[in-house]
Amino acid sequence: MPAVPLPEFPMWAKFGYRFIVNNFVTLFLVGSMTAVGWELLQLGPDDIMALWRSLQEKPIETLSAVFLVSFVAALYFMSRPRPVYLVDYACFKPPSTCRVPFATFMEHTRLINSDKKSVQFQTRILERSGLGEETCLPPANHYIPPNPTMEASRAEAQLVIFSAIDDLMKKTGLRPKDIDVLVVNCSLFSPTPSLSAMIINKYKLRSNVRSFNLSGMGCSAGLISIDLARDLLLVHPRANALVVSTEIITPNFYAGNQRSMLLPNCLFRMGAAAILLSNRRREAGRAKYRLAHVVRTHKGADDRAYRCVYEEEDAEGHSGISLSKDLMAIAGEALKSNITTMGPLVLPMSEQLLFALNLVGRKLINPEWKPYIPDFKQAFDHFCIHAGGRAVIDELQKSLQLSAEHVEASRMTLHRFGNTSSSSLWYELNYIESKGRMRRGNRVWQIGFGSGFKCNSAVWKCLRTIKGPVDGPWTDCIDRYPVDIPEIVKL
Repeated sequence: MPAVPLPEFPMWAKFGYRFIVNNFVTLFLVGSMTAVGWELLQLGPDDIMALWRSLQEKPIETLSAVFLVSFVAALYFMSRPRPVYLVDYACFKPPSTCRVPFATFMEHTRLINSDKKSVQFQTRILERSGLGEETCLPPANHYIPPNPTMEASRAEAQLVIFSAIDDLMKKTGLRPKDIDVLVVNCSLFSPTPSLSAMIINKYKLRSNVRSFNLSGMGCSAGLISIDLARDLLLVHPRANALVVSTEIITPNFYAGNQRSMLLPNCLFRMGAAAILLSNRRREAGRAKYRLAHVVRTHKGADDRAYRCVYEEEDAEGHSGISLSKDLMAIAGEALKSNITTMGPLVLPMSEQLLFALNLVGRKLINPEWKPYIPDFKQAFDHFCIHAGGRAVIDELQKSLQLSAEHVEASRMTLHRFGNTSSSSLWYELNYIESKGRMRRGNRVWQIGFGSGFKCNSAVWKCLRTIKGPVDGPWTDCIDRYPVDIPEIVKL
């Protein structure tokens, strides 16, 4: 039986409700102070002197009240966590020599794979992927057949990671000796020595740097790295943390015919991001953002989480490609769990109250009522949804009731750079900045999905207006975007 929709209220009623509920404390305090002020104005000089003498006659009570207020205020400010600032970040921009137009990709696919059905499958995936003609693959994948060796994989890692870190150091003036914490995440390439050791050796970081190398955590690992760096900065005063998020494509080329394994060949592209976090107060003046919240949710992994795609034929024999229903169900559960945790932290009181009333109403009055989806547009100005694929973006846009502009950064990042795994969120943030849309006080919600199934999110508050265009991967092409992305690109 379909859910019963709730009645729609006029816009003026919604606006009035939100204004009163969201500003209830302010309105109450202003009203109380106005009433007290009015009463004081009614007092004559004799009444005021009598009130003053009564306070002087009770010095212990007066001092105790002042001390109690001061103590509570000091305790409040001392208990607040040390702020974590995002000073700046840099994204790797692939060279034009690594570009793989559709024609090149499919020509190489036909030369490498002799199975016609697998070639047709990859063709249909690419046609519906939402990728553009300028996405890039590492040099080793341009060989026929590709050369997924350890040396080639490490060469790609050095190219993307060192380029991003060099750009970040140039932007911020960061010196290697200033780095106190290093966190690197790369899911599928985990060599020995580690990628973090490679960075330490390249830049000659201090011997006491706290380094961490995360692997096997999927596309959401970038926000796990941010959370780990934040935890370390909360316990180590006056420290800087360098976070590097990437995925190395070279060793992950698949030459077989299992379709769920062929999907990454079509969607994943090279990319990396380097982020500088700091808890130093002096960085507040030049930092771009302050980290407000990080929420991590993990739904138990099972076989369903790894069946990424399925193929079926309709009555006329035409094949259709879509994401696995099981996978989308698990993703929905992970997103719901993340939203449940994130909601009370970020949503205005008006949305929290509506959500609570709807929940109580469905439990006690009518179970057929349609669940209330909080309006996250009331809490955030910008959304960075992991550019894992067109279907993922479509599903989140529908679930969160977002407009086309809210998911523009995600769609354009997928089109220009492909799925760069954990670093895609930073390409999206750079897109918003390059468009000149980031204003002081804006809040950004980054949502990352990964294997497991994980849904992690971070909330950033912009500390200063960022005028676009800015230096970054979009510098030479931002004027061409947004572009229209057709549902199907016939190859």
